Amino acid sequence: MNNRLLAAVLILIVVLLGVGTYVYSGALDGKEVLVVATTTSLEDTGLLEEIEAAFEAKYPNIDMQVISGGTGIAIEYGKNGDADIILVHDKAREEELIEEGIGTKRNPFAYNYFYIVGPSNDPAGIKGMDAAEAFEKIQEEGEKDPEAVEFISRGDDSGTHSREKKIWKATGLDYNNTVQNAPWYVESGKGMGDTLTIADEKQAYTISDSGTFLAFKDKINLEALITESPDLLNVYSAIPMNPDKVSTTNDDAANKLVEFLLSSEGQKIIAEFGVEEYGQNLFTALNGGPEPTALFSSFLVGQSELTA
Repeated sequence: MNNRLLAAVLILIVVLLGVGTYVYSGALDGKEVLVVATTTSLEDTGLLEEIEAAFEAKYPNIDMQVISGGTGIAIEYGKNGDADIILVHDKAREEELIEEGIGTKRNPFAYNYFYIVGPSNDPAGIKGMDAAEAFEKIQEEGEKDPEAVEFISRGDDSGTHSREKKIWKATGLDYNNTVQNAPWYVESGKGMGDTLTIADEKQAYTISDSGTFLAFKDKINLEALITESPDLLNVYSAIPMNPDKVSTTNDDAANKLVEFLLSSEGQKIIAEFGVEEYGQNLFTALNGGPEPTALFSSFLVGQSELTA
């Protein structure tokens, strides 16, 4: 079977399986392959497409191929040797991966914030609350009238889903028994863009990274009701797989991508991404600075945070 036919068959298989973006682990046209497993927000916003184009222009001998499926899936791809590097946003699980020796190092390269979004009429009355108070109020009002108040969860073990569960834990509610099986609580099992679309169709609440929400803002009729609250900071990191643990890792290409993401060229792409189309950047570049630790967001809807 020639390469062209093999590639066509593999694309068809990926489409049928519903996996994010086409990935072929063999080299085509003599190029080496770099497989990147990523959270859906970097893919859904379009940022990764721009990163990929610039990276491949700089390294024309590398074919960067992307699997988009959420942080949990990305980590599993890395562990199984199916990805050379992961781009994720769940610090606790990232640090576990480093401690296990499977990932080499966390390399934070950008951040934004999580938003709690919902219908503009805000049937649960959460606007102005902090995240935990809002979740508790959604649960309370959802129990009273599950048709009027619903919450759409990713339900996919992604970084966003992980943060959502941490907020539920902060309310003191039993997530497994009180929240997850409630009639007002719906798991989409999909990425952020699809989950926002479902929440819009149902006029329900959800939690979204700010970048994907802003990218979808003109396609949906949901409002960012909470943008400032403890625990809404959302940091993205790049973690190459350790070749001593994952023998199939393309360590050289993975480290080239890390260097590119942290370079002035890569950081400029991140800092400017979204400004022309949405009027503000969707991610904030670190530009060599330390990983942010602030609990509260200054990344407000309608406000540009373009960094040099």
